Amino acid sequence: MSTAPEPSPSQSRPAPGPAPDPSSFVRVRTTRPRQPFPPNSARQPITTERLVLRVLTEDDFAALRALRTQPEVMHWTAVGVPDPDDEVTWSRLRPFLTPREASNYNFAICLRETGEFIGLGGCHALRSSLGWPEVGYMLRKEAWGKGYGSEFLRGWLRAWDQLEREVAEIEVDARTIDEGEEARGQEDGLVKERLLAITAEGNDRSQGVLKKAGFEWFLSWLAVDSRKDDGPDKWIELPTFRYFPKTLEQRGKD
Repeated sequence: MSTAPEPSPSQSRPAPGPAPDPSSFVRVRTTRPRQPFPPNSARQPITTERLVLRVLTEDDFAALRALRTQPEVMHWTAVGVPDPDDEVTWSRLRPFLTPREASNYNFAICLRETGEFIGLGGCHALRSSLGWPEVGYMLRKEAWGKGYGSEFLRGWLRAWDQLEREVAEIEVDARTIDEGEEARGQEDGLVKERLLAITAEGNDRSQGVLKKAGFEWFLSWLAVDSRKDDGPDKWIELPTFRYFPKTLEQRGKD
């Protein structure tokens, strides 16, 4: 079995740890959006100053295909390379279409003025590799550097915070729980709910977007970089950020 390289002692922040190991996860009681997620038919568009976030449809295939064949965009994804054919792109779109959308909360990101599709984003996995829900987004390279990522995330988070909650028991990587939190819990005995965003080393643009939206970096871990051949430099650091959804009381103070 291969092992990750030892981190450099000169690193200014805590050294990255190993990839998540589900066999070592801990079970916690927490809150999460009520499952299943609302169907596409019940999801209202989310509007911001310049964007509209709407449900995805089959008609978005061509625009999604254009997005997922841009090397600059796909460089930062888990697969690392453009989709090789239409079927791969369809496999990425189908989970967000009726009737399969119940396990995710993803939206098309469109320009409010023209309706042009420029990306997609949201909670694509209720259970990430670390156990907690995960958020992510992709934007066409032509839309980079215009503040759309931050605007999307702020608008989407408002909708995420407002989703009805339920109490659930989930298994999570113990490193995502603050020291003593599992035993201490909150007044109601629950571990505080989290939403995670997993980035790649070097993706400073997305990390900046997350920080502006209220996420905080708290963990890094090493994974095999799908963009590289097998070898001593095949590892990539994955800085991971967390967001604590706002309670009803906190939302009322905004």
